[in-house]
Amino acid sequence: MSTSEFNPDDPRLTAYALGEMENSERVEFERWLQTNPAARQAVEEIRATAALLGTALAAEAGPEAAKPIAAAAIIPKLGPGGVPGQLDGGPLPPVDDYVRQGSKLLRFPALYYTTAGLAAACFAVVFFSTAGRQERKEKTQLIEMDAALAGALRSAEPRSDVQKAREVRAAVAAQTEHAVAMASPVAEPAPVAPGALKPGRFAVAGTAPVARAQPSVAEQEFNTENYAAFGENPFLAVAQNPLSTFAADADTASYANVRRFLRAKQRPPKSAVRIEELVNYFPYRYAPPAAGAAPFAAHLEVASAPWVPEHRLVRIGLKGREVSDAARPPANLVFLLDVSGSMNAPAKLPLVKQSLRLLLERLRPDDRVAIVVYAGASGLALPSTPVREKAKIVAALEELRPGGSTNGAAGIQLAYDIAKANFVAGGVNRVVLTTDGDFNVGVSGESELAELIREKARSGVFLSVLGFGMGNLKDSTLESLADKGNGHYASIDSLAEAKKALVGQAGGTLVTIAKDVKLQVEFNPAEVQAYRLIGYENRMLRQEDFNNDRIDAGEIGAGHTVTALYEIVPVGAALPDTGSVDALKYQRTEGPARKAEERARGELLTLKIRYKEPDGDVSMKLEFPLRDTGRAFAEASADFKFAAAVASFGMILRDSPHRGGATLAQVAAWAREGTMDDSGGYRAEFAGLVAEAAAVLQE
Repeated sequence: MSTSEFNPDDPRLTAYALGEMENSERVEFERWLQTNPAARQAVEEIRATAALLGTALAAEAGPEAAKPIAAAAIIPKLGPGGVPGQLDGGPLPPVDDYVRQGSKLLRFPALYYTTAGLAAACFAVVFFSTAGRQERKEKTQLIEMDAALAGALRSAEPRSDVQKAREVRAAVAAQTEHAVAMASPVAEPAPVAPGALKPGRFAVAGTAPVARAQPSVAEQEFNTENYAAFGENPFLAVAQNPLSTFAADADTASYANVRRFLRAKQRPPKSAVRIEELVNYFPYRYAPPAAGAAPFAAHLEVASAPWVPEHRLVRIGLKGREVSDAARPPANLVFLLDVSGSMNAPAKLPLVKQSLRLLLERLRPDDRVAIVVYAGASGLALPSTPVREKAKIVAALEELRPGGSTNGAAGIQLAYDIAKANFVAGGVNRVVLTTDGDFNVGVSGESELAELIREKARSGVFLSVLGFGMGNLKDSTLESLADKGNGHYASIDSLAEAKKALVGQAGGTLVTIAKDVKLQVEFNPAEVQAYRLIGYENRMLRQEDFNNDRIDAGEIGAGHTVTALYEIVPVGAALPDTGSVDALKYQRTEGPARKAEERARGELLTLKIRYKEPDGDVSMKLEFPLRDTGRAFAEASADFKFAAAVASFGMILRDSPHRGGATLAQVAAWAREGTMDDSGGYRAEFAGLVAEAAAVLQE
């Protein structure tokens, strides 16, 4: 085909745009597209309209709809040479920002006659399904809206393309809102009894506090949240497993997510409760490292475990070096913002904008910010701009509108390219990703995205992942991306949470002081029969990984604290079921003299830490022994008691077999003993959350 043969009514344009073209024909068709700007524009317009209609159709389909319609499965745009994310040799505009870009959304009549017919048919289904349940006045309104939509699509009046696009968008929005209202005439959802929800459906019931963004109707009705299932670490016999190895982690997303469920009067799914993230959500009063020392200090403490008093509880605490705003190196940030249709909710894109404005207030005038957006394709909404031009950055944020499918991989590629192009040697180079994690176009599998991020992390650009919203949160994907991108994952469910993560902890969010941080604990068999690491199930490493610098691990940000808890069965206590193996025949048996020597040393364990400098490739090792003085839980520090209370809370929510005899009333009592010096009021908030959990669990 030649350029002169372009026909706006060519059915192949629609087949390609909606992903229905045979592979054998697609290759030749894409080559032709690269030489024909008009045809490429037609494909984009078909995709835009399909995405717009797909949103409406998905809303009409009802809560049992398992998948969005095929029209929403948009194929990534191709640029010269078949490279995604480029058009005519330059970056693509934001996919659903057609109004702002002035794109001619309504240029091809045949497409829009078809769209009008599809829309009318779609809403006719809703009309007849609700007959007998609604008043005739509502039916008449629906018919009138159908006609208005078709008229807007076909209109030949001399209005601008911007005006036409706005009219179509408003008409579809009105159709969707009215159809949902007809299908669900009850104004407020009825409370859901604990345990009444089916697995996989976490519809929001009840009313959240006023300060938190309210869920949209779509979020309440259509839930596709995703969590990675995992078991709990078992007790391990020291005789067979003297070493415990895991990656340090300061993620906090799980706590905010658990809080969201409980405030919606629902029990969170077990896989949403990661105990180490609950514990690490709170700041602890660990002393920072001395000047010129290692980038973090280690603090160890042991006392009786409150839920099983005959066991011992070991707390390992790391405190990262503080870095003031003035001392922080200049920052080169790229805000990578998901503006797809799934972000169209008050607690998503609008909250993203508010959150990033808070972060801008914390940045210095010499820092730089770029904005990359992605939906069906990626686009550069704002080139790298100094923060002294804050008004320009804010204006670019405020212009963003949600819509379209989610091609996150294209956005990731472009964001890292922009960060590398503006790389600051010795500075803070970071991509800040804000999304609900619903990557459904292009490279969308969790493992593929994680590998893409891992490759990009080698460039020296780190990643922060901020999850927004409910009903569509892809928690497992976001956690994996942060892990592979040398970064952190936080869940933002309110402006208060954004302030905590992006203002109160800005240093830790932006500045990495140590990477690939691994912890290995060696237990003394003369003192310890068995042990169990509480949490960190998806951070476990093989013992040989500790000395292998090729193995990726966790990162610690400036001022961050990392806390880990081990439950220990001392020698002489009743041993829980750890499984059994036959006695070893060929291993060297320890003699009485060696046993006495180990017991005399009195060391319970030795903590070993490996870490790399942020720009280093070779790790360094630190060691810290711990002796057990027999302290009771009542004698432990306030931080120790509070961390134990949070861990017990997580075990109760997970219905853990290791929860012992702990109750939520006891958790609340232990937490109260640890609420001294409650900077930020986070510990007091936890006490309130325990009370809410008691109502949900009816405990």
